[in-house]
Amino acid sequence: MENVAPGGGRTSSMVNIDEASRSGNTGNPLEKRLLGKVALVTGGSRGIGKAIAARLAALGAAVAICGRNEVKLQETRSGLETSGARAFAMKADVTSPREIAALVSKTEEQLGSINILVNNAGIGMFGAVQEKTERDWDLVMNTNLKSVFLVCREVVPRMMAAKKGDIINISSLAGKNVFAGGGLYCATKWGLQGLSGCMAEDLRGHGIRVSVICPGSVATEFGGRGPKDAAKVLQAEDVAHAVAMVLTQGPQSFISEVQLRPVAKP
Repeated sequence: MENVAPGGGRTSSMVNIDEASRSGNTGNPLEKRLLGKVALVTGGSRGIGKAIAARLAALGAAVAICGRNEVKLQETRSGLETSGARAFAMKADVTSPREIAALVSKTEEQLGSINILVNNAGIGMFGAVQEKTERDWDLVMNTNLKSVFLVCREVVPRMMAAKKGDIINISSLAGKNVFAGGGLYCATKWGLQGLSGCMAEDLRGHGIRVSVICPGSVATEFGGRGPKDAAKVLQAEDVAHAVAMVLTQGPQSFISEVQLRPVAKP
């Protein structure tokens, strides 16, 4: 997967990052800013999700990941554990309330209460609306947008009880722009922008920070619109760096949105 809330008097900040090849370091590489935290990353077995999971583990968090490919999941889990992190992996369909409930329950059994949720799972499907089927619409909408609603619905009450937590939704610049053939995909990402902004307003009074990260095109296996010039796209680690920046923000504030672009224009 690649990839404002309405202002409404919001006092939190909106950040634009225009850097192409982040090294991934955040200050002292030995600093464990997230030690004692438990993170759940959906779509965490490869690409952006895998890079995010690795970064959170490097910052000291215990990390749970889910995805659809059991082999990839266990490979990624093994890599996290080799790096010294506590990790848990489970195959789960994030469009299924039953499987989400099992995922959250098992994560808490294995690692503890979830403090950080990164909604990263998503798919790309492109083409003119008249060329798509209702099944195509449901697949993209359920995976990219409904899944965020379902996972948050399961995790948020737990965060509310703890009176703290961080939720980061991985959106896309396609949630702020339009392009030919992007009808289904853009609809999900524009929807995710609105959902994230409203959640931020609903939950800030409970000590829960909700942020959205909007990357441009990223060099991953995600099904994009065509071949990508490696010199003109982001790396998965760039998105992971943005996630780390949001999570290590001072506790008295939160970053509403990050727009992430490569330096070289496509």
